[in-house]
Amino acid sequence: MFRNVFSQSVLKRMQTARVFPASTQRTRWLHSAETVRKAQSVSQLPYNDTVPASRKEEVMDSVYCRVADQYDLAIDVLSLFMNSMWKRRFVTRMQAAPGANLLDVAGGTGEIAKHYLEYQEAQGDLLARVHVVDFNPDMLRVGRRRMQATGYGKRVTFAQGNAEDLKDLGDASVDVYSISAGMHNLANPTKALDEAFRVLKPGGTFACLEYGHVDAPVIGSVCRWYMDRAVPVIGRLVTGDGAPYERLAGSVRGFPHQKQFAQAIRNAGFQQQGKGYEQFQWGMMVSYIATKPYDVKK
Repeated sequence: MFRNVFSQSVLKRMQTARVFPASTQRTRWLHSAETVRKAQSVSQLPYNDTVPASRKEEVMDSVYCRVADQYDLAIDVLSLFMNSMWKRRFVTRMQAAPGANLLDVAGGTGEIAKHYLEYQEAQGDLLARVHVVDFNPDMLRVGRRRMQATGYGKRVTFAQGNAEDLKDLGDASVDVYSISAGMHNLANPTKALDEAFRVLKPGGTFACLEYGHVDAPVIGSVCRWYMDRAVPVIGRLVTGDGAPYERLAGSVRGFPHQKQFAQAIRNAGFQQQGKGYEQFQWGMMVSYIATKPYDVKK
């Protein structure tokens, strides 16, 4: 029923010229080759969020405190119930070895940890463990409660920390690093990439699942309308508070294009296969998989 109502709403909006931005507005959303070339230096990675970097952690902490208990439900509804499918596909792309320990950053509610252990268990791996780091204590509280309910409580540990400064983790100490829908919340994603590189063992896997940019003009216009207009309304209906979802739309909109971010991952020292990313649903969500080389030159 929800999907039918949503489809009818989108169709109605598409029948008016206001749904699709003017060509000059659409160009603002599409990233040119020149912009991509400029992103070849990590320090030049463009991030056009409206929140100043100095206040980013404070603002995002406030947001997640308000929505922690309903966060996963809201994201499932907002993604039209594709969120779990994306995350399961993401976990399979990690191709973790038996017994590989995962560091899941910005993973407070434990959803990636749960999917990872379920997948590894299905492969016959009962030794894998997960360490979850998140800056928000309320998200961590939800994650601990979830892990106890799923029976994975003894195989998952939680700690409060910042993706840009994983000071409690040693160099080359992690088999697999993951971050799901967390990079767009950071004041400086390139610092998080450097930290990921530092804590991963040579040969270790970097895995990032992040909101992307849909380049197809018609689909992209509908997606942008949905993020800007529908997401805050639906978020308010599900959680009683629409403001955090306006913030979500703004931070996603300001995050670099997948071509730019893949280049930033390479600039951090990682190796990638092919273009370095896989798009889900035309680029609504993007999976990045990379490897820390054995011969570390950075």
